[in-house]
Amino acid sequence: MNIGNRPQLPLTSSGCSCCGPSAAAHAAAAHGSGTALAPVAAGAPSDGGTSSQRSFAVEGMTCGHCVRSVEAAVSALDGVTSASVGLVPGGLSRLTVEGPAPDAAIREAVTAAGYALA
Repeated sequence: MNIGNRPQLPLTSSGCSCCGPSAAAHAAAAHGSGTALAPVAAGAPSDGGTSSQRSFAVEGMTCGHCVRSVEAAVSALDGVTSASVGLVPGGLSRLTVEGPAPDAAIREAVTAAGYALA
């Protein structure tokens, strides 16, 4: 295989939360954590308080595949019109959800994808 002048980057020892060896254990731990769902500070609604845009802090995301996994899981929920993630590898990423989907359903979708809300 010819890789030309591209540097070869080492794989992280812990692996990615979405496809690394610890993904199944992380998902199982997240399901039983009982962590209360708490949206992180979101901007003030511009429509007099009826906005359905909320933001959540998600931990354990490390790459674009993680982002796509969470966005797809949350976007599939009834009532979600859009879901996007601002990735902070190794830190708390920001999930922004638009639509009237219940917070509990969003939490379940994130944990089913293998991550946890902070």
